[in-house]
Amino acid sequence: MKHALIRLEQGPEVRLELFDQEAPGTVANFEKLANSGFYNGLAFQRVVRGFVAQGGCPDGNGRGGTDPIPCETQGNPHKHVRGALSMAHFGPGTGSCQFFICYDTFDYLDGWHTVFGRVTEGMEHVDALRRGAVMQEVRVW
Repeated sequence: MKHALIRLEQGPEVRLELFDQEAPGTVANFEKLANSGFYNGLAFQRVVRGFVAQGGCPDGNGRGGTDPIPCETQGNPHKHVRGALSMAHFGPGTGSCQFFICYDTFDYLDGWHTVFGRVTEGMEHVDALRRGAVMQEVRVW
């Protein structure tokens, strides 16, 4: 199993486990972007209390992206529950670099967005996020 770290400005850390067996392409894409430094300095551009914190847009407005990747929802047993890490997209097959972390359970997102990880430590830091919070460093191992 792969693991990830999101270090926020001022030092708080969010630790995640990644579901590389159930969503191998999505995890590989996230790992490539993270370990190349792509996410370093990017912000959480969308924080909706009680819904999701979304980050990873290179343009900072929620419209930017990188090369699209396919959704991996077929046979993926993971659900959109509190702490789930999922790939954002504009429609099937348009996910790329933006991701979100759920604040609660949203079963209507299941089968639509790829859940590819979950928060294992630091959910209190996700709860405290504000729009514009910067990711100082993101890495996968």
